[in-house]
Amino acid sequence: MLLIALMMGANHVAARLAFNDGVNVATAVLFRSTVTAAVVLAVVVGYRLPWRTDARQRRALLIVGGLIGAQSLCLYSAVARLPVALALLAFNSYPFWTALWARVVYGERPDRRVLMAMPVLLLGLALALDVSGAASGLGAADHWGRIGAGVAFALTAAASFGLALVIIQHGTAGVDGRVRTAATMALVALMALVGVMAQGGPALPASAVGWWGLVGLTVLYGTAFTIMFTVLPRLGVVGNSAIMNVEPIFALVLAWAVLGQTIAAVQVAGGLIVVAAVMWLGLRRA
Repeated sequence: MLLIALMMGANHVAARLAFNDGVNVATAVLFRSTVTAAVVLAVVVGYRLPWRTDARQRRALLIVGGLIGAQSLCLYSAVARLPVALALLAFNSYPFWTALWARVVYGERPDRRVLMAMPVLLLGLALALDVSGAASGLGAADHWGRIGAGVAFALTAAASFGLALVIIQHGTAGVDGRVRTAATMALVALMALVGVMAQGGPALPASAVGWWGLVGLTVLYGTAFTIMFTVLPRLGVVGNSAIMNVEPIFALVLAWAVLGQTIAAVQVAGGLIVVAAVMWLGLRRA
């Protein structure tokens, strides 16, 4: 699980290398999703998993595919605009979006611990994002002028992913997770292809560094998903999936080593608070 978290964090660092070298978001999502869909499809075929779904499940899968497509585009857009670790920390608010959507769409009351953890996570995000602009020395207005769009993309990605999780739980029950992911990644790849064609074709890297980034994000994401499907069912989702929430910490270290990105000590402290809050929510179900 720690290896998966490391590869997911590295995937976003590789994405930033590609973006810095001329690759646009739609092209990155197209490469990543196409290869991942092919890998997961090979797993589905290899295990001879059933594809049969009813009308309700098919509708839910279409909605989930659209939401994951939006999440992918928005998260990579955030990574292109923010330090990688900050983009992932803002995205890590998705457990709270999940609770909100469950309440709004299905009338489920949020768990008391979710409500308890929410102010802690908001405090951590406020510190990590330096909402006052004090750590950056720019002041609030100039600071948010620089990071506002990236934060909006990251939070939109979190909201989309949270809603997708709720619909997966209620609308795709009975569909094997690997079949669901193969279908979802295929839909995301189709959405990205439409976006790429609308922009006149793929925006490819200008140098070898960009190609390493594009290939890296594709291989890392596809490999992480393959390992996840192999390991997580054996370990059990409960009590283990929360370990993956250390992804922003790995991303912070990798972004510093590879991209030279640094954030202030108070922002690091805020990031640790966010990670701790989200991990606590995941581990409480163990």
